[in-house]
Amino acid sequence: MPTDLKKLAENRPLRAIGLMSGTSMDGIDAAWLDTDGHAVQAFGPAVSLAYTPAFRARLHGFVSGVPEKDHPAAVEIEAELTRLHAGAVRAVMEKARATPDVVGFHGQTIWHRPQVRQTWQMGDGKALARALDLPVVYDFRGNDVAQGGQGAPLLPLFHAALAATMPKPIGILNVGGVSNITWISEKAASGSNALPVAIVGFDTGPGNALLDDWMLKHTGQAMDADGAMARQGRVDAGLLARLMAHPFFAAPPPKSLDR
Repeated sequence: MPTDLKKLAENRPLRAIGLMSGTSMDGIDAAWLDTDGHAVQAFGPAVSLAYTPAFRARLHGFVSGVPEKDHPAAVEIEAELTRLHAGAVRAVMEKARATPDVVGFHGQTIWHRPQVRQTWQMGDGKALARALDLPVVYDFRGNDVAQGGQGAPLLPLFHAALAATMPKPIGILNVGGVSNITWISEKAASGSNALPVAIVGFDTGPGNALLDDWMLKHTGQAMDADGAMARQGRVDAGLLARLMAHPFFAAPPPKSLDR
């Protein structure tokens, strides 16, 4: 955190706008909150801006191909992606009628291979800071992955802040494009049941991303609204058993996935 923001945070909660474009690649979520970095003091307005079908198709092209950050097409789409995120921030600021202290910019995950220490969240944080004239925090995963970590999921830290005053232990399942779980327990002081950390989080498997892709391919719709089509079917136990035999599910955490 920049020095001036640290000094500001010593006196009052920071006013932040967080940006997220998830694995489903369907658009941008932007939300305002006040936080001291450990707990959420207040929530403000939020917006969700959908990607156009054409823009979403262009992003899919990078995910399914071999990504090259310096490819002219990648540079062009990253610039457009950054402009769209700037628009989302401005929309939240307009609703809040206020200016935040900081913006958190996750970017769009294009490539995530922690086993070879690679991850790419498309988005130009410096360009976003210039466009908004605000401090922007970005590249949340890169350093952890470079040091041999998974870099994902990030959500358990937010879950811990939300659950700060809730009884423990508590488990939270998030079904996004990829699904992940957070387990928060009280730290054991000593003995065989002692935990090295109070928070454990990892990706559990596919979420909405594959469902959305199937719907788009076979129906032309971007998603299965309210699960209407899914409710008409039944579980194929044989297929499910074969899928669950994948080594990922038996592997211990930490572990993470992309599309």
